[in-house]
Amino acid sequence: MNTKRHDIWEEGEYTYPAAYGFVPNIREYSHEDSGRDCILVVPGGAYCMVVPQEGEIVAKEFYERGYDTFVLTYTTDITTAFPLKKQPLYDIARAVRVIREQKKAEHVYICGFSAGGHVCATLANHHADAVETNPKYKDYSARPDKVVLSYPVTTCGEFTEPFSKLCLLGPEPTDEEVAYFSAECSVNENTPPVFIWTTRNDGLVPVQNTTLFADALRAAKIPCEEHIFSHGNHGMCLATQDFFDGNHGEPYTFEQVNLAVAAVKEGRSINVSDRRIEELKAQFDDSKPQPKFPRVDASMFKDIATWVDLAQMFLERTEFQW
Repeated sequence: MNTKRHDIWEEGEYTYPAAYGFVPNIREYSHEDSGRDCILVVPGGAYCMVVPQEGEIVAKEFYERGYDTFVLTYTTDITTAFPLKKQPLYDIARAVRVIREQKKAEHVYICGFSAGGHVCATLANHHADAVETNPKYKDYSARPDKVVLSYPVTTCGEFTEPFSKLCLLGPEPTDEEVAYFSAECSVNENTPPVFIWTTRNDGLVPVQNTTLFADALRAAKIPCEEHIFSHGNHGMCLATQDFFDGNHGEPYTFEQVNLAVAAVKEGRSINVSDRRIEELKAQFDDSKPQPKFPRVDASMFKDIATWVDLAQMFLERTEFQW
């Protein structure tokens, strides 16, 4: 397995004000041979972080299934100082172009979780808006060939996840921004096929985030496969015993969070409210013991674990009949 990091923005291209030295990047897990289909994994984290538990473990699962895989660490802001707006869209669009340029793959798929699913859904609908200015990548499309969404945030409307919306759009978004970032309002003829799954009793992201988007896709005659499992909390990821035991791989996706929290603790943070500073100091108090959680038996969620097989069949399907 070849493993390497690629910063997706070159010097002078990336100017997000709350980066604190962070540059969005992809971590590669590739085979020795060339020409394989590629999957870009996009973890969630409510747009305030990119959580490790939906990163490397997922990339390695799809790597073992024959894909060259990548994990995207995109722009987030745990300080809620500067609304992200289109920056995550630009990050994922550039990441897809970097993969196309480097791997020359026939197909590039994207696989997003929770808020990372929102990043993917935004690219699916608005890839044409991510205009490329770097000559190195201008000839490569940002449109993913297919999209896999796991318990995704898709809407900024009535059924949104509030903290994700706050970090993305700030406290007072316009109606136009809400519509633009609500995937069910933005489906078009160039939206790629979508596989989407969630659980009926997800306690964080309402199931309507799945059903509204799926209904809009079907109405537009975009191929869509939708699965709603009867039980399971938010963030089930692969639903394997390894996942539930915490064997998630390296926590490199926390890079921007670590840099931002360090800036807060050292009094270097920018435009952060006093209240948020105190919240972050309490949340990341290293002197406090880490909470211990009861062990989860993966056999309770065998049905959810099948989503990876179902998604692979969807990705490998060459024709859709509806």
